[in-house]
Amino acid sequence: MTDHPTPAKILETGLAFWASKVLLSAVEMELFTELAKGPQRFETLRGRLGLHPRAAADFFDALTALGFLQKSGDTYENTRETDIFLDKKKPSYVGGILEMANHRLYPFWGHLTEALRTGLPQSEVNGGGAPFFEAVYADPQRLREFLRSMTGLSHGANMTIANKFPWRDYKTFVDVGTAQGDLAVQIAKANPHLRGLGFDLPEVGPIFEDYAAATGTTERLSFVPGSFLEVDLPKADVVLMGHILHDWDLPTKKMLIKKAYDALPAGGALLVYEALIDDARSKNAFGLTMSLNMLIETNGGFDYTGADCAAWMREAGFQTMRVEALVGPDSMVVAFK
Repeated sequence: MTDHPTPAKILETGLAFWASKVLLSAVEMELFTELAKGPQRFETLRGRLGLHPRAAADFFDALTALGFLQKSGDTYENTRETDIFLDKKKPSYVGGILEMANHRLYPFWGHLTEALRTGLPQSEVNGGGAPFFEAVYADPQRLREFLRSMTGLSHGANMTIANKFPWRDYKTFVDVGTAQGDLAVQIAKANPHLRGLGFDLPEVGPIFEDYAAATGTTERLSFVPGSFLEVDLPKADVVLMGHILHDWDLPTKKMLIKKAYDALPAGGALLVYEALIDDARSKNAFGLTMSLNMLIETNGGFDYTGADCAAWMREAGFQTMRVEALVGPDSMVVAFK
């Protein structure tokens, strides 16, 4: 017998926004943070979240069916994963990126068709507002929340890089576009002999320094203010760029790679990581849809393959490159000078 085609995959994907919005609303209402205190019965939980009786049971049970809650009788509790990663009071919280997705990206993605037909971003700039990064950096509280969300997105890859790269061969590093500084922090914690720099716009400095202090890495990490678009990069044995290059058009990507080359000594290394698209451009759906997100968000940004990045590195003067998987959809391209 042969399998008969069914529309199941088509319908599941076409209506996937149902499940997405259920999870995003749960994060928005801090449901998982509430349940991190302990299991709660239906009426108690409904009341604490302020939900209307009509749909509360469907909401909680949908989260259970989707695998984000556990249920026993009329009592709900977090799963192991949601307790670790969606409790806002835990340092392992990754919900910041979901909060941003809920408040910003979810409505913008409703205009994907227009973006595909025009090639123009559909974010705040489409309505005459300030570009996203300009608006965020002008608001200290919003900036702090955004940088925390970037930590949530990158934390797993940061820990892998801190332990996988041959750091014993180097003494210094600079994390370009450091954000809250989680990559620098994880490298410093795993490699006590290293000293590192976080390089980002001046507004990021206090947030980076607070995070370094909270993680006990202040003595070996320093912040350097500056725009990587306007000035040379600080010199170090290793230059890192995590989730940076995809924000920019091709000339800017190449310019940043060349700046990294110039900042390195002979034998130094450049490490770039993103949700790299596989070279066949057929498997890493996250990387491909992330590139569509760059269409929604930016004027020229796009994601790319490991082979693409290696070619740009070779053009800048690097001679030896390799691509290595990290965690989830993320991979890194390492180039040596």
